[in-house]
Amino acid sequence: MHLHAALFDMDGTLVDSERVILNAWMESSQELGVPLDPAQYSRVIGLNDEESNALLIHLLGSEAAFLSVRSLAKSKLHAPAGSVVFPLKPGVLSLLAALSERKVPCAVASSSTSAEIEDRLTRLGVRHYFSAAAGGNEVQRGKPDPAVYLLAAARLGVDAGQCIAFEDSEHGAAAAAAAGARVVLVPDVKAPSAVLASSVHMVLRSLDEAVPLVKTWFALSADA
Repeated sequence: MHLHAALFDMDGTLVDSERVILNAWMESSQELGVPLDPAQYSRVIGLNDEESNALLIHLLGSEAAFLSVRSLAKSKLHAPAGSVVFPLKPGVLSLLAALSERKVPCAVASSSTSAEIEDRLTRLGVRHYFSAAAGGNEVQRGKPDPAVYLLAAARLGVDAGQCIAFEDSEHGAAAAAAAGARVVLVPDVKAPSAVLASSVHMVLRSLDEAVPLVKTWFALSADA
């Protein structure tokens, strides 16, 4: 099937936030005497707020412990002047420019809230590259459920099966694949399992590697 649009996860794919957030949670849980290890925390990556909170309450043993660790982690992540600005991941600007040049519609499909999507991408100066966005707060089930990808594609006016989707996490890749998209995995905090790596369209080390592939993926978009 011909590809007509590109869908992007945000945290860990477009924005280098996952590692910073993970470290804040590790440090906070350690300081409060309810330590998490990175392997445990990695299970929440890609989940929406409601589902990640429920899992963290389970991992930390109580809602009180979760609230304490979350509060401390948030204080570490917020500078006095406001929310911390996470940097863009390598290759993001080059890839978005290449897609824009070929007039490929792009949308964000993120487990973060709509407000977080708007804030982070606007602060980083890339919001204008995206014709649409869908957040985890707008769907009943978060990733690995395909709902957020289906919503993002619908807002572009295309079938998800006509999209390529860029993801960094297992939950996200499963969500994009379930929606019917062709998945390109760019691992961030967690290396993919052999099963996951073999199930996606391709695995790249960074989005820089996707730039020369745009002309192949979207050959017809430029000629339409």
